[in-house]
Amino acid sequence: MPRFFFDTYDGDKLIPDDVGLELESLEVAKAEAQKCLPEMAKDALPDDNHRTFVVNVRDEAGKVILRMALSLVIEEGAVDDQPVE
Repeated sequence: MPRFFFDTYDGDKLIPDDVGLELESLEVAKAEAQKCLPEMAKDALPDDNHRTFVVNVRDEAGKVILRMALSLVIEEGAVDDQPVE
């Protein structure tokens, strides 16, 4: 089985994954990356009004093969009904 490495960045600190996980496929690795993003956002609430959490998935050769990000935007005061783009 291939090994995938999940490097995380919470807007302040990059945490490289030196161990990785043996997973069946890139699709399974994608699902793992997607699961960790909400946890990162929950554990590292931003000090400002915007933060982007990132997971880079690397293959065994060290090449980034997938990047997934989640942005947290906080709006205060008079907020209109328009979605954030």
